[in-house]
Amino acid sequence: MLTGKQKRFLRAKSHHEKPIVQVGKSGVTDNMITQIDDALEKRELIKVKLLQNCSEDKHVVAETIADQTEAQIVQIIGNNIVFYKESLEHKQLVLPE
Repeated sequence: MLTGKQKRFLRAKSHHEKPIVQVGKSGVTDNMITQIDDALEKRELIKVKLLQNCSEDKHVVAETIADQTEAQIVQIIGNNIVFYKESLEHKQLVLPE
């Protein structure tokens, strides 16, 4: 689980990132989960955008993605969700204690 200090650090890091994946009217698909998991392994910190035609609640989408990718939800702001998952092979971010 992330501490408040770690979440602040990750929010600051994610501020200038562009969303990698967009969730549309079809919601969260298995293919999308695979893409997100791969992106998390390469980058550790990603942003997912919910399009206006997405009928699911953003909190439900965030929980679904987090559960299926074993990622942490850093922030839900507007229609963007920021996820963090420590990479096994491409470690880039060093979190504060």
